[in-house]
Amino acid sequence: MIEPLTIGMVAGEPSGDALGLHLIQALRRHLPQARFTGIGGPRMESAGFQTLVPMEKLSVMGFVEVLRHLPELYGVRRRLLAHFLNERPRLFVGIDAPEFNLGLELKLRTAGVPTAHYVSPSIWAWRAGRIHKIRRAVSKMLVLFPFEAKLYERAGVPVAYVGHPLADLLGKFPAPAAVREQLRLPATGNIVALLPGSRVTEVKRLADLFVATAERITESVPGVQFLVPFVSRETRELFETALYRREIGALSMSMMFGHAHEAMAAADVVLAASGTATLEAALLKRPMVITYKAAPLTVFIHRRLAYLPYVGLPNVLAGRFVVPELLHEEATPENLAQAVTNLLFDTVMRQWLEAHFGTLAAELRRDAASAAAAAVLPLLDGAPA
Repeated sequence: MIEPLTIGMVAGEPSGDALGLHLIQALRRHLPQARFTGIGGPRMESAGFQTLVPMEKLSVMGFVEVLRHLPELYGVRRRLLAHFLNERPRLFVGIDAPEFNLGLELKLRTAGVPTAHYVSPSIWAWRAGRIHKIRRAVSKMLVLFPFEAKLYERAGVPVAYVGHPLADLLGKFPAPAAVREQLRLPATGNIVALLPGSRVTEVKRLADLFVATAERITESVPGVQFLVPFVSRETRELFETALYRREIGALSMSMMFGHAHEAMAAADVVLAASGTATLEAALLKRPMVITYKAAPLTVFIHRRLAYLPYVGLPNVLAGRFVVPELLHEEATPENLAQAVTNLLFDTVMRQWLEAHFGTLAAELRRDAASAAAAAVLPLLDGAPA
């Protein structure tokens, strides 16, 4: 009996879980009997992926937060490496999570297992020196943005630009008017979407800031309505606690489980924590304000190592500030409320941003899952049988 071809994968958070699902589905069209195993979440598991370690073990963000969990993370990686060296997958794909995956990829590639890394670390923003480790660890890098491919080509790293899967997903999303009708929202009137993050640690840090900002926006924009989507009951409870703590009763606020894309699409302006949500808002062609607060030590280290003056993907992709970023000590309720209010009343700027983001979405739409599968399939030809 011939053993099924095994492909190892590691995804460290929900966005990686989604990427992994689509990649598995695309690879199965070529390799229907393939077996996929490693670390993944519920989406990958729904496609038959075998999870060896709960994905939540890897969902850590920030320097300080990672330091607290280092012993456990190293232990997980050692066990996973031993498993893969014993099982010898024909290919290993690390999906994002570079701090965890690059070390694993280096050891697997040294042992003769072809490796791919799906989603480039932000070498263009900080820690550019990682590209030397990437050259040793990765048989092929799969990048989501066209400018990243040029960086790897110059460094001699095999690379494939596959486009961004969110551009594929959101390309046919209904227009704002249709989404408002679907959500039974008024066709006119000011709507602001609040996205304080998907992780518990983020919402703990940002909930009070977002609530206070909403309070100040309401003072200057009577009748404004807020949409606040959450990914879990725990994050929603944290936000509700912030509301009760400030004893706010005058806000018009609808809290939603999931439906983040609908909330953003229906909004005139999005206030989002820096991260994937900012790209999602751009692909939905929604004007936005970007904010974030991190632990003081994380802020200090990042500023020492950063190369770009912006962190939000819409600004990184444009190569300049096209939307406001108010980070750390600049992220006050007064500053954020002013920035959101400015966009609410600046129709010309909102129209320009919608057109700019439309062009960006078209550039990133390339059927990413199929392109990623096509990029890694040749690696199987060179793998030991």
